[in-house]
Amino acid sequence: MEDVLEVYQRPYDPRHPQVCMDEISMQMLSHPAGKEPLSMKPGHPAKEDYEYVREGVANIFLGFEPLQGRRHARVTERRTKVEWAYWVKELVDVHYADAECVVLVMDNLNTHSPASLYEAFEPAEAKRIADKLEIHYTPKHGSWLNMAEIELGVLREQCLDRRLPDICTVAYEVAAWEWDRNARHSAVDWRFTTSDARIKLKHLYPVIHD
Repeated sequence: MEDVLEVYQRPYDPRHPQVCMDEISMQMLSHPAGKEPLSMKPGHPAKEDYEYVREGVANIFLGFEPLQGRRHARVTERRTKVEWAYWVKELVDVHYADAECVVLVMDNLNTHSPASLYEAFEPAEAKRIADKLEIHYTPKHGSWLNMAEIELGVLREQCLDRRLPDICTVAYEVAAWEWDRNARHSAVDWRFTTSDARIKLKHLYPVIHD
């Protein structure tokens, strides 16, 4: 826990950007044939039938740079080790191509490992990408320390709180949300520090007896 909190205390450094990473799955839904929703009209709210059709599940990777108020999202069909590896490669080679090292905060899901890079790429390429990462894992049951979770909560409320029928629609809507949030430089005002942790979460620390 203190390792992640120490990262959050570092000043902004464009050569070593801090990126919080997480992902969510969402159920894609469409309207049954013949039961299309009714659009909103003056004096009448929009209406939709309670029935729906399941259209599969989409995965959304999100990288959030809190010090700059930037986020980068990618919608995929799955969230396997290979999908994660290609997402990290995109972070390193596209979004932060000029950085010496990306300081990556994430939970310790089994796919979130440099080993996943070796399942997707040749060894030399996997090592090149891994060498550009400084990884910091949130502790077990401590994923709330990952600021990407906060941003994903905003994504759910602002973008994913309605029926989206297919992965192309999901990708379009997520991209529009990403553009708007980045244009506003929307950030997270993180105030929880190591000192706070040692006081408020004292019960989680071992007791040392003389």
